[in-house]
Amino acid sequence: MNRTETRELTFKLLYSNEVQKDIGEEEIDIFMKQFEVKNNSQEKYIKDTFYGISENLEEILELIEKNLKEKWSIDRISKIDIAILKLAIYELLKSDIPYKVVINEAVELAKKYGDDSSKSFINGVLASVVKDRNIS
Repeated sequence: MNRTETRELTFKLLYSNEVQKDIGEEEIDIFMKQFEVKNNSQEKYIKDTFYGISENLEEILELIEKNLKEKWSIDRISKIDIAILKLAIYELLKSDIPYKVVINEAVELAKKYGDDSSKSFINGVLASVVKDRNIS
C-alpha cells in the first residue's frame, strides 16, 4: 500500500467519524482489520493523522470557515468534502509534504468520492488556505 492509498484509508476513517461522531480506539482497530492495514508505518500514519486532526480541530475548522466564499458556512459542506478538507489542511499545517502534492491528492479524493463540484471547491479552499498561511 502506497502513501496515496494510505491517505485514502485515512480519509475513509475521517468520513466514518463525520457520520458516526466520536469513533473510539475499538472502532479504529476494527477499521484497520477490515482494510487489512498490517504495515506499522501505515497504521501509524493513519492513527497519528486521525488523532492529530482531533487535537487541532478548532484551528482546522477556523481555517475552513475563514477561507470559504462569502455566504458559505461549514454547515453547507458535505461530510465527504469536510473530511477531505480536514485531512488536507492537517497535512498542510503539520507535515513536510509539499502543498502541491497535498492539494493534488485532496482533489483526486474529491473526484473519486465527492460530487461534480467537489474538486473545484476543495481546490479553491485549499489554495486560499495556502495563500492565507503563506505556505510554500
